[in-house]
Amino acid sequence: MPEVTESHTGRNLTMEAARVSAAGALGASEMMGRGDDQAADQAAVDAMHDALATVMIDGTIQFGEGEEDQAQKLYTGEKVGTGDGPKVDVALMPIEGPTIVAKGAPNALSIFTMTEEGGFLNVPDIYMNKIAIGSGLPDDLVSLDEEPSVNLNALAKAKGVEVHDLLVCILDRPRHGELLAKVRETGARIRLIADGDVNGVIATNLPHSPVDIYLGIGGSRQGVLAAAAMSCIGGHMQGKLVIRSADDERQAMACGITDMTQTYGVHDMASGDVTFATTGITTGPMLRGVHKDLGVTISHSMVLRHRTGTLRYIESHHQFASRVTNSG
Repeated sequence: MPEVTESHTGRNLTMEAARVSAAGALGASEMMGRGDDQAADQAAVDAMHDALATVMIDGTIQFGEGEEDQAQKLYTGEKVGTGDGPKVDVALMPIEGPTIVAKGAPNALSIFTMTEEGGFLNVPDIYMNKIAIGSGLPDDLVSLDEEPSVNLNALAKAKGVEVHDLLVCILDRPRHGELLAKVRETGARIRLIADGDVNGVIATNLPHSPVDIYLGIGGSRQGVLAAAAMSCIGGHMQGKLVIRSADDERQAMACGITDMTQTYGVHDMASGDVTFATTGITTGPMLRGVHKDLGVTISHSMVLRHRTGTLRYIESHHQFASRVTNSG
């Protein structure tokens, strides 16, 4: 296997991606538990926007906080970075789960990802049906076109376990009533999550994660973010837009989508040298949240990169120097 060579620019941008996601998490954490999800989201947006302005990229936001007429910062099409570095497309979510942060509940993340121009599938902000499993399994093992029982039996057989040993992650939403009933009929175990289906998809392919498969309908742009992570660390994912109305179809067509029934794989949604970074805002199974210790704010990030196939965990101590000075 040929040796993977790595430029200093690539390594630096990997760390910069972690810094940007950490900035969003730190901003959001100041609003944790205050009951105002909009204020939490705005704090994350402001902090991430300021951090991103200093990154040496010539970046364009593929999708973020909405269209230009809907958001003042981090809007679709906004130019970001210093303008001096490589041309990249950016996709971000300053908070995955603003309501989680507002309640002080577990498992909120700040997410930032980038790749070459044109590397992210352009999707409207509508629903997407998703299925995801980990790596080391056949590409065609599961399918959105199959019933849950078929997929779960195939997955159990491939893993050499019984269906009742599988753990299925599903968003806790009324729309999943029928899906939940079908999964329960198989005897599989279920983990319901309040928000954060990017987290749910990634959990199928992380070391020591008990999640075997992710099923259900969530945001389409969250689907692309999840695919970005999976493109770096392997695993299998499919996504299909859920067209509920003529307006959904118009939005999809405006993004250049003509086949409303198409099923997208990981590399249809995120291709190229993807860098994916996420930082915990509140503690969850994947990452510890932002916390303070003797005046030092500590964040925990996970950074993935497609080119090198690496997964890095980063613990950052912010304002550490002031602690040393104050204790002197």
